[in-house]
Amino acid sequence: MSGAPREAACQHVAARIVEKTQENARTVMLALDAALECIPGQFAMLWLPGVDEKPFSIAGADPLSFAISRVGPFSERVHALEPGDRIWIRGPFGAGFSAAPGRALLVGGGYGAAPLAFLARALLACGGKVDAALGARGVGDLLFVKRFRDLGAAVHVATEDGSAGMRGRVTDVVRPLLRAGGIDRLHACGPEAMLDALASLCTETGTPAELSYEAYMRCGVGICGSCEHNERLVCRDGPVFTIPTGHASGS
Repeated sequence: MSGAPREAACQHVAARIVEKTQENARTVMLALDAALECIPGQFAMLWLPGVDEKPFSIAGADPLSFAISRVGPFSERVHALEPGDRIWIRGPFGAGFSAAPGRALLVGGGYGAAPLAFLARALLACGGKVDAALGARGVGDLLFVKRFRDLGAAVHVATEDGSAGMRGRVTDVVRPLLRAGGIDRLHACGPEAMLDALASLCTETGTPAELSYEAYMRCGVGICGSCEHNERLVCRDGPVFTIPTGHASGS
């Protein structure tokens, strides 16, 4: 799949699972026998014939990897797959994150952390420094804490029940980091309410931000219109939207 023409992104390609890793109680990482020319923040449509097709953030390009959290019937079927089983991919789609030198704060809420370790590797490769702020309901819901630490990132954790890190929401960790200064930009993926709160914090502190919004989508290429968000299409115009310094909302 690597190096395929862009128009081929609309065609399904079969791949086999070569590794399945349990990341937390609800999330597995699937590594496939495929590579994809893509950037962090882009997504692909995963298809199981006779079941359904759903969008997932790309967690790694080579091997092509996805972090799948069990949240519904389709993800339940994906969780039942084992190494050697096939799944079909269509993509990559959408606008991704940018990678540049400087100090970046990566913020993941719940399974929104899925594309951020991929981004961290890209940032470190171009000479950047990475802080990661990860939030979840409890310690068992945290995602990629070890992966970020293994990359050498400074990791800041918040859980709503206080079972790990600071007791509270991930924005409670982010607020003092931004107000202290020294963060060149923020990249985030997670629930919409979290992203909207981060947009306000970044406006307050003058921190440029890229926020990845999730939305229900069927086609992935801007035809069906099911992923409209604030008069833009998440699949085509996002999922990563830029929040420029001094603007309250870019979403």
